[in-house]
Amino acid sequence: MKHNYIAIWICSLMGICFLMGCSLTKNLPEGEILYTGQKTVVLNESKTPVGDAAITEVSAALDKAPSTKILGFFPFPFKVWMYNDFVKYKKGFGRWMFNRFAANPPVFISAVNPEVRMKAATNLLHDYGYFNGTVSYKTVVDKKDSLKADILYTVDMKNPYFIDTVYYQRFTPQTVQIMEKGRRASYLTPGEQFNVVDLDDERTRISSLLRNRGYFYFRPDYMTYQADTTLVPGGNVSLRLIPIPGLPAAAQRPYYVGNGSVYLFGKNGEEPNDSLHYGNLNIHFYDKLRVRPNMLYRWLNYQAFVRNERMRAANSTRLYSQYRQEQIQQKISQLGIFSYFDLQYAPRDTTAACDTLDVTMQATFAKPLDAELELNVVTKSNDQTGPGASFGVTRNNVFGGGESWNVKLKGSYEWQTGGGEKSSLMNSWEIGVSTSLTFPRVLFPHLGKREFDFPASTTFRLYIDQLNRARYYKLLSFGGNATYDFQPSRTSRHSITPFKLTFNVLQHQSDEFRQIATANPALYVSLQNQFIPAMEYTYTYDNSPLRWVKNPIWWQSTVTSAGNLTSVIYRALGKPFDEHGKSLLGAPFAQFVKLNSEIRHLWNMDKNNKIASRLALGAIFTYGNSLVAPYSEQFYVGGANSIRAFTVRSIGPGGYHPAESQYSYLDQTGTFRFEANIEYRFRIFRSLWGATFLDAGNVWLLRKDEDRADSQLRLKTFPKQIALGTGVGIRYDMDILVFRLDFGIPLHLPYDTDRKGYYNVTGAFMKNLGIHFAIGYPF
Repeated sequence: MKHNYIAIWICSLMGICFLMGCSLTKNLPEGEILYTGQKTVVLNESKTPVGDAAITEVSAALDKAPSTKILGFFPFPFKVWMYNDFVKYKKGFGRWMFNRFAANPPVFISAVNPEVRMKAATNLLHDYGYFNGTVSYKTVVDKKDSLKADILYTVDMKNPYFIDTVYYQRFTPQTVQIMEKGRRASYLTPGEQFNVVDLDDERTRISSLLRNRGYFYFRPDYMTYQADTTLVPGGNVSLRLIPIPGLPAAAQRPYYVGNGSVYLFGKNGEEPNDSLHYGNLNIHFYDKLRVRPNMLYRWLNYQAFVRNERMRAANSTRLYSQYRQEQIQQKISQLGIFSYFDLQYAPRDTTAACDTLDVTMQATFAKPLDAELELNVVTKSNDQTGPGASFGVTRNNVFGGGESWNVKLKGSYEWQTGGGEKSSLMNSWEIGVSTSLTFPRVLFPHLGKREFDFPASTTFRLYIDQLNRARYYKLLSFGGNATYDFQPSRTSRHSITPFKLTFNVLQHQSDEFRQIATANPALYVSLQNQFIPAMEYTYTYDNSPLRWVKNPIWWQSTVTSAGNLTSVIYRALGKPFDEHGKSLLGAPFAQFVKLNSEIRHLWNMDKNNKIASRLALGAIFTYGNSLVAPYSEQFYVGGANSIRAFTVRSIGPGGYHPAESQYSYLDQTGTFRFEANIEYRFRIFRSLWGATFLDAGNVWLLRKDEDRADSQLRLKTFPKQIALGTGVGIRYDMDILVFRLDFGIPLHLPYDTDRKGYYNVTGAFMKNLGIHFAIGYPF
């Protein structure tokens, strides 16, 4: 009851303040003026990227939120009212009100310190090349109350300065020669607008350039700039990059890498108790050596094999390289066999003439076994969505060279998500087991010693999957592949699969499935027992790891060639290349080329608003031994990660619409795919996000199919056969996990519904509503 009275009293006080207009300055300390806000006027504003950055920095330096407004812009000085009314109380309820609600103290002009802010803003203008720019301020006193005032800042940018020439002076001749050779990559280009950010980036670049040439002790702060604006008149600046006074002698000469010492501690931190010598390495280990000595030698001499095999053979020293050190650290960290790893370079002795750095590596072994349990909602190639689970065990460092062996068991129960006329109870389950062996290097015949300057690996995999489609069929799929992965940069990744063999066995067929297959022979051919011998290449570009990228782009393209090498072998044995029905171990094999490409873009408008978009294209060209692509390779659309107004595999190909008796979802696949999506994401509260989206797309056949009318891709009918849907969604983003619920409604159906106009959807709204629950963003 007491708390209710307090709440009523507070509300009454707020109401009285509104009605009577509480004074904001009646209890201010003597000599203080209440700060009520600011205004910034920009003269001669420069509309260039550097100018925009300069104004952003200047505005941040001048900005100060007043206590007379909520969030800096709502004119509601509640805290100042509380300060004035309760500052006189030293104890009791009045003091509690002061401590709880008052602005303690309000923001005064003296606390804003406009003189200091003006100087800081002026220096920022100079940093961005506006050497003649000025910032001034004026205190504007309130006409009705002399104890309140605003601050008016005037920023006069004037003309920017541009870089004319850049000189490297007072360095050693060897250092200047290295700098001149690397000038092409300079951040300072004659004719570009001067700004201090580029100057800092240039110092860092030159420091890295020198450290990659052996200058181990060189640092960016060992260099400084001298700017001359009088040498070349007309708004130009000449720059001289010079060493700082008292530059250490050690920073002015290159260093060479000498011998190495390796200390391998036990998995519980036990000290090494044994040792051996290999090459130029002294290896100290606990109990027994769990890594092959030649692999330690490889990792610590990373890159040396490719660049100078003769030097390695002679055990000669080589120049220190910062890039090599970073690559060694990255290489060893990615092995996953150490829980702790440290790499140190130190001079061999303390004499002034010493130019050799010995390397010391310390590492603690991690536990050899890793287990992973994953529970999720999955969307697989069998075109359905539902809960799934997988359990995997990985044995690290299998052969003492950083190899990993993984065994994984997976299972799922899946169903078609509802929506539209085509809700379905056609559920299925899938179980599978796979095993893979990954080497942290590229294995080629006779090239096993080769190392690359970037992460690379080789994976051999075997798998077997059992799929049950209720009411229709069972499919057993097993096979294996060898894959090489390369990541030459942080943004690019290449995956090459020179060998991939899959064998599909159609085990069980229901009477209903046989009726469908009779009406659609191409469907049965795509599901028949067959080999899929393939080669594959995938390129992935993702610039999101780059910290300066605000709006990331993700692009992935895959090219798959199946059956072509097999047909070439048959051709050498006298079989015509275009002959159909050739078999491999008693079963036909597929022959096709498949192209698939997808690009995604995320526009981060601010921390609370984003626009995500996606465009996907794909095509399968069949020829030679088979004119029908395997069912698992064909395209389909719809579902939680596609066109959300439709269930998976419920539209297409083209304008084809199956009769009610064929209502099976099995024959709505195609050999050409087009999809486009755009989604606006907005924060509702903390981790809760909302979304509204627009999805479009369909699949088509590249060859005419008499059993599926209007299904072939044709330019004339392409626009009207694009399905269109919209909707809204809600997401709970936990950073590591995203729960998503989407509601989609169709706007245009790709087939004839006997309703005129672009909006040709029939039936009740709720009957057409598609509801999808998923984990993770759709793109």
